[in-house]
Amino acid sequence: METQGREVHVDQDEARAGSTPRIVRYVLLISLALAVIALSAIWIIGALSAPENPRSVDTTTQQGSVDVPGS
Repeated sequence: METQGREVHVDQDEARAGSTPRIVRYVLLISLALAVIALSAIWIIGALSAPENPRSVDTTTQQGSVDVPGS
């Protein structure tokens, strides 16, 4: 701590009452990468296990013709 006239100058470590480790940056990067990998795996597994053509119509269950009113 240094005093110049009425001003007090304090360096970062003294102002924060400790040091600032940079491990938080690595924790955030690793957790982001794990989240991206997990969500991608869920999406890929879901796409692989889905039916090939989910919008196809099963024509064997349709019955007869459709009655059109007024004809």
